[in-house]
Amino acid sequence: MPRIARVVVEIAVDKEFDYLIPDRLQDEIKVGTQVVVPFGHSEARGYVVSLADSSPHAAKLKEIRDRVGKKALVEQNILDLARWIADYYLSPVEKAVRTVLPGAVRRKGSGFKERLMVFPTESATDELSVEQLRKKAPKQAKALDILLTGKQMFLAHLARAAGTTTATLRTLEEKGFIQIGRSAVRRDPLADQEVLHTEPLKLMPQQEEALKRVKQSVDTLTPPVVLLYGVTGSGKTEVYLQAIQYAMDKGKGAVVLVPEISLTPQTLERFRGRFGDCIAVLHSSLGEGERHDEWHRVHEGKARIVIGARSALFAPVKDLGLIVVDEEHEPSYKQEEAPRYNARDVAVMRGKMEKCAVVLGTATPSLESYANALKGKYGIAGLPHRVDHRQMPVVTVVDMRVEAEREGHPNVFSRELIEGIQRRLDRAEQTMLFLNRRGFATSLICPKCGYVAECDQCSVSLTYHRQSEELICHICAARRKVPSRCPNAECGDPSFRMSGFGTQRVESVLAKLFPKARVRRMDSDTTTGRDSHRQILGEFRSGKIDILVGTQMIAKGLHFPNVTLVGVIFADMSLHMPDFRAAERTFQLLTQVAGRAGRGDVVGGVIVQTYTPFHPAIQAARRLDFEGFYDQEIEFRKELGYPPFGHLVCLTLRGPGEEKVAFSGGAFMKELAPNLPPSVVAAGPAPAPLARAKGLYRYQIMLRAPTTRVMTEPLRKVLQSFRWPKGITCAVDVDAISLL
Repeated sequence: MPRIARVVVEIAVDKEFDYLIPDRLQDEIKVGTQVVVPFGHSEARGYVVSLADSSPHAAKLKEIRDRVGKKALVEQNILDLARWIADYYLSPVEKAVRTVLPGAVRRKGSGFKERLMVFPTESATDELSVEQLRKKAPKQAKALDILLTGKQMFLAHLARAAGTTTATLRTLEEKGFIQIGRSAVRRDPLADQEVLHTEPLKLMPQQEEALKRVKQSVDTLTPPVVLLYGVTGSGKTEVYLQAIQYAMDKGKGAVVLVPEISLTPQTLERFRGRFGDCIAVLHSSLGEGERHDEWHRVHEGKARIVIGARSALFAPVKDLGLIVVDEEHEPSYKQEEAPRYNARDVAVMRGKMEKCAVVLGTATPSLESYANALKGKYGIAGLPHRVDHRQMPVVTVVDMRVEAEREGHPNVFSRELIEGIQRRLDRAEQTMLFLNRRGFATSLICPKCGYVAECDQCSVSLTYHRQSEELICHICAARRKVPSRCPNAECGDPSFRMSGFGTQRVESVLAKLFPKARVRRMDSDTTTGRDSHRQILGEFRSGKIDILVGTQMIAKGLHFPNVTLVGVIFADMSLHMPDFRAAERTFQLLTQVAGRAGRGDVVGGVIVQTYTPFHPAIQAARRLDFEGFYDQEIEFRKELGYPPFGHLVCLTLRGPGEEKVAFSGGAFMKELAPNLPPSVVAAGPAPAPLARAKGLYRYQIMLRAPTTRVMTEPLRKVLQSFRWPKGITCAVDVDAISLL
C-alpha cells in the first residue's frame, strides 16, 4: 500500500506537499480525498492529488491528521483536468483544484440538511394491534393512518396533518408503531416548477444530418469536436436534446453549458420536459445548500445530465459521453479570476482526456472555432435555414446622424423604431429593445464649466441611476448622491445636465411615448433577486409584457414566438472599444439579438440604430452574413498575427502608485525579454485602456506568438524568480478575451 500522499493545500503556494499516511487511515486515503494536515505552526485543509511509495523528504514528513467526509470528492479525471488548467493558464495548482470543486461542497461545515422523519414499522400493518390503538388512542391511530398513505413524512408535517403534537408521535414510537429518525432532505432548486413532458420533434433534413454527425462523434470520436453552426431559430436545441438522448441510451452522461444565467430557466424547462429528474442544475444563482445537494446528486450518479454556466463543466458526471457548449462564441465563458480559463477550450480538453464528444453550438462562431473547422481540426454541421423554413428577420439600419439632423437634436428612438413599436402594439405583438448599458445616463456634466462627475477610484465617469437618485461606478460599485449643484468650487452652477443614456432612460422614454404599453426592464439592476430571471421571462412569454428592454442578457438564446420586432438602440457601443475583437463582438451581438425576432409565424423585423452605418461589421450583421464578415476580418487578423493565427498573453500590473507600477513593469520586461524566443512579439508595459480601477493604476504587457508554450514556459520561469515590489500585483491572462 502507498505510504505517501501528495497534497495541495487550500493556501496559494503553487506546490504539492508530501505527507505520511498513518496506519489508521491507510484504507481510507484515496486520490481526491479531502484531508486535514499540519501546515507550519497550524493546520490546513487540502486534497490528495496522488499517492506514492517514497519521497525525497521521507525523514522529515509529517502525518496526515484526518480525512474529511466519507468519500473522495475529486475524481482522478477532474484532478488531471485541474492540473492541465494550472499548467496552461499559469495558475497555482491549488487554485485550479478549488475551481473544479464548488465552495458549497469543499467548505468546512458544508453538508446535507437533515430533518426528523417518521417511518412506519411492521407493527403498523398488524390489524389487531392497530384496532386496539383506535379504541385507546384515536389521535395516535389517526396519525398512523395518515402516515401509511405516504409511507414516510416529516415529523412536523405529520403532527400538523394529524392535528396533534410531536409528543403524541413520540408515544406512538414508544409503542413500536413508528420509527423517528434523522434523514437528509434534498434542497431542490426546481421543486416549485411545473414542467410538461415533451416528446422528440420530427427533424428537418438539415437537423437530421447534423444529428448524424454528432452521433458519429459520440460513437467514434471522428471528429472529436463538432461545430454546430446554425442560424438563429434553426433548431440547434432539438439537435442537442436528441444527441443527449442517444448518449444516454448508450449509458453515458452529458454536460450542457450556457453562457448566461438568464438562459438557464428556458433551457432547463426544455431539458426537464424531455429528461425529467435526471437533470441537475449548477450555477451561481443557486443557494449554497442547493449547489451542495445538486453536486452530490451528480457525484452519486443520481443525475446524469448537468446544465449550468461555466463551472458546470467540472461536474463529476460518470461515463461522460457528450459535452454541449451553447453559444460557444460568448466571452462570458472566460473566467475573470485566476485561473483565467476559457470554459469552451477546457471543454474541448476534457473531451480529449475522457474520450468524449464535444459540440460547440452557435449562430455566430468565434473566428478561432470557425478557423479550426475550416482546417479540419473540428467537424462542422450546418443549419442554414430556420425550422419550417421560416424567414429570417428583415434588418433595417438607421443612420442616427441623419435622424439628429432631421429632428434638430439627437434622440433615443428613431422615427422608424417608434412607428415599428406602435404597429406591434396595435397587432398585440411583442417588442424587444436592446441596449448594453444599464442606468439612466452615462454621466452628469456641468454645461457651464465642463465638470464631469467621475469616480475617485477609477478612470471612468459615474453613471446616473434615477430610481435610487445616485451616481454609481460600474467598475468598483462606489455610490454617491447626486449633487444639487456643480461640485467645482469655482463654478457651483445648479444646471447639471445628463449625458448619454442607459436602460433606465429607455424605459422612462417608452412610458411617455406609449403610456398604455406594459414595459419591463431586464438588466443586472432588476435581476438581483432570486428567480428574478425566470419571473421576468415568464411574464414576457405569457404576454403580460408588451416591450422588454434589456442588456446582453436578452440578446441570445431566448425563444419567444410572439416577438416580431427587435430594436438595437446604440449599436456602436461595443464597436469603438480599444480591442481587436471589437468588430467581431459587435457583429455577433447584433446578429444574436436580431435572431430574437420572427421566431413564430410572423416575419420579424430588426431596426439597428447607429452612427456608423457603413462599418463592415454592421453591414455584415444587416445581411446576416457571417461568412462575408469572416473573410474580411480574418485578413486583418492574419496581417497582425492575432488569433486564430497566434495566441495572446496579457499581463496586467496593478498598484497604488503609477510610477511604481510602470517601473515594475519595465524591470520585469528586462528580465523576461532575454528568455523569449524570436517568434514572440512583446509590447509594453503601457497604461491599460482602463488606466485606473478600484484605486489601483494598471499597466499591461502584451505577448503574441504562434503557440502558447513559447510564451508560458519563459513566463513561468521569470515569474518564479522575480520579486515584485510591495503593493504590486501581476495577473496573467493566457488566451486573453478582453484587453481592457
